[in-house]
Amino acid sequence: MSLKAFLLQTAHPSRTRHFAWFVGIALSCLAVSQIGSYLVEQTIAQGDSIVITSLLHFTHIRNMGGVFGMAQGQGWLFAVFSLGLIAGLVIYLWRSTQVRTYEFICFGLVAGGGISNVLDRLIYGSVIDFIDIKGIPYWHYIFNTADTFIHLGLWPMLFISIFLHKETTQ
Repeated sequence: MSLKAFLLQTAHPSRTRHFAWFVGIALSCLAVSQIGSYLVEQTIAQGDSIVITSLLHFTHIRNMGGVFGMAQGQGWLFAVFSLGLIAGLVIYLWRSTQVRTYEFICFGLVAGGGISNVLDRLIYGSVIDFIDIKGIPYWHYIFNTADTFIHLGLWPMLFISIFLHKETTQ
């Protein structure tokens, strides 16, 4: 079976196994992200930066808002919204008979990252961001591993559902 066929197969006959993949991926992403937040909190003072390479710095900042620092001080709103989305996602994956393998995988990455950001808000009072990429024009964002997992889930899912999934439904 090709990778494309594997990713696009309907997971209905083995939904429990696919749901276990979703949970395993989500928990793995959650663990990696929380370890990252803990290590940054313990080793880098807030506002300080460690140069890893000329391109990559670890800069400890706190995000009290949402994506790209929007709505500072309203982090609780993003936490509630995130939990609602993740609950909806779990219900969709559990109940739908047309869910494809790639959705379980991609949504596992998204859920793990999303839950990690919610946990950061609960544990530290804000999201701990630290990945600081230098040398990209007009790029001034600092993000974390949870954000990376969310993007690693969303962009392939978007690509697959627009370009690959369409071929199988025509």
